[in-house]
Order: sequence, then C-alpha cells, then structure tokens
Amino acid sequence: MFKNRRIILWTLVALSTVVIISCKSKFEKLRASNDTAKKYQEAIRLYNKKDYSKALLLFDDLMQRYRGRAEAEDLTYYNAYTNYYLKDYITARYQFKVFADTYPNSPRAEECRYMYGYCYYLDSPNYSLDQENTVKAIDALQLFINFYPQSQRAAEASKLIDNLRNKLETKAYANAKLYYDTGDYDPQNYRSAVIAFKNVMRDYPDTKYAEEMTYLMIKAQYLYASNSIESKQEERFNECIDMYNEFVEDYPKSKYLKEATEVKQNAEEKIKRVKSLLAAQNQNAKADTVEKSKLKSQN
Repeated sequence: MFKNRRIILWTLVALSTVVIISCKSKFEKLRASNDTAKKYQEAIRLYNKKDYSKALLLFDDLMQRYRGRAEAEDLTYYNAYTNYYLKDYITARYQFKVFADTYPNSPRAEECRYMYGYCYYLDSPNYSLDQENTVKAIDALQLFINFYPQSQRAAEASKLIDNLRNKLETKAYANAKLYYDTGDYDPQNYRSAVIAFKNVMRDYPDTKYAEEMTYLMIKAQYLYASNSIESKQEERFNECIDMYNEFVEDYPKSKYLKEATEVKQNAEEKIKRVKSLLAAQNQNAKADTVEKSKLKSQN
C-alpha cells in the first residue's frame, strides 16, 4: 500500500515537471518564432493576466518588428505600462514620453503625458537625498498642466506638485538647520544658518517652518555675535535684537516667545558689557599714548 502511494506521488511529480517544462518550452518557442501576430496576441493575453515579466519579453521583441507600423502605437502604450507595473519607472517614463511626443493626437496622449510626470514623482527620493528627480517631476507635471489645463488629471498633478515642493522645502529647512546644529564646531556656521533660514523663507514664503526658523535665526545671530571679536559684537547683537522685534510683531503668541525674550535680554546685557569693556580699553589706550608722549618728550 505504502509502495503504491509512493509510485502515485512520483508519477504526479513527474507529470507536473513535464507540464512545467512543456509550458516553458512552448513560450520559448513562441518567443523565438517569427509569428508576430501570435506573439502580439500572447503578449496582450499575458499583460491582461498580469504576467508582466513574460509580456515584457514579447513586447520588447515586437517593438522592434513593428517599428513604423500602425501597431507600434498600441505596443508603445502597453510596453510603457508593463515597465510601470514592474516598477521600472525609468524605462516606463521614457516610453510614456515617447508615446506622448510621437502620437500627440492620440486619445491616450494626455494619459501618457501625465504618467511621464507621475513616474518621476514615484522616483522622487526621501528629502535627505539628492532631489534632482523631484525637480524633474515638478517640471514634468507642470508641463502636463500647461498642455491640459482643463484635464481632470490637472488637479491631481497640482497635488503631486505640492507634495514635491513640500519635500524640497523640508530639505531646504534641514540644510539650514544643519548649519545651526554645527555652530559649536564652527561659529561661522551660525552666520551661515541665518542666511540659509532667510533664503528658505524667501523661496517658500508660506513655509510651515517660518516661526521656528525665525526663532532659530535670533539664537543663531546671538551665538554668532557672542563668538565675534569685541569690536563687532555691539553691531551683531543689535541685529539679534532687531530680529527679535520682528519676531514679536509676526508671532506675538509664539511658543518660542519666552526663550526668544531671554536671548534678547542677554544680547542687551552683552552690549552693555562690551561697551564698557571697549570704553575701558579705549581709555587705557589713550593713557598709554599720553605716557609714551611724556617719555618721548623727556628723552
């Protein structure tokens, strides 16, 4: 009984193997054949079945064979989406652009122009990485809106652009904050932080980081002034106080108000100290000059 079961089991395994090999060889035979009509039919069947890896093998071959013919339009469309579903967004966006540029009057041209930008969107990396694809995605989606301002997809493209700009905004904020965070190692970075924060707010006037950055500018300017030579400190602490006054005017109920006020008060105290110190140094310098004059006249 047990022996019979083993025979049956091995028979089933052998039959399954034969079927798999047979199916594989059937596909490979079709792929190697010159029957383009049958290849085309099978490629569409595999595509609809979501067997994109096999479909792509046939589409790539058919694209060469049907170049310049009427069937090339459908093949370019299907090939683009096959790469898209396989998450090869670089090839997919290229194919979508080729379709939109080659067949601008096609009912699918609008869709493909949108998908070109959307593939760039999907390839946009985390904000901490290089944002070249983010910028290209914005350009491509904006181009789509320019081409099809009345399209239903235009609103979605605008949302995607907002998401991408938020990413660029976050990167700009993070870069500026990095200057601030590394000020202890190089005090000049505090000045760089002030400039960088200003640039972010210039480039993104509605930035969600505005309040925090304005507060950090006050602190950065204060720390920059504190690490400056004494002759420059009064001017630089006064810049800090001016920043504070603008901050209070713009954010009278800010959660950073208490800390910002303490920074401003410290700046005022340091101005008093540096004035006294410079006055004393000036007085000593005058006294030294008088003393040297006396010694010279005596000689």
